[in-house]
Amino acid sequence: MQRFVTLFVVTLVIALGAARAQQRPPNSIPLAFGMSADQASQSLGVPLNYVRGTPGNELFVALPNVRGSVLSRRSDGLYLQFGKGRLIAWKGDWGTIPQ
Repeated sequence: MQRFVTLFVVTLVIALGAARAQQRPPNSIPLAFGMSADQASQSLGVPLNYVRGTPGNELFVALPNVRGSVLSRRSDGLYLQFGKGRLIAWKGDWGTIPQ
């Protein structure tokens, strides 16, 4: 019985790890200052949603795609500020889980 439980737990951990790996964007381009809105969207793997601002000086929000994830509670956005059409600042962190 103990062997079965151990095997089940190991299988579950592997399955959850594989599901989490599939959620990452397919590219490996890190978010960087100076990116255009299209490049930032591609880097994050999600579309950017307009918040406010004039053309070239917009504020966008990117919402993480966590649907279907059993262990994730993410619902906050990553705010991206663009100036002259280039990324100049962002606020938020998808790398940590809120407590």
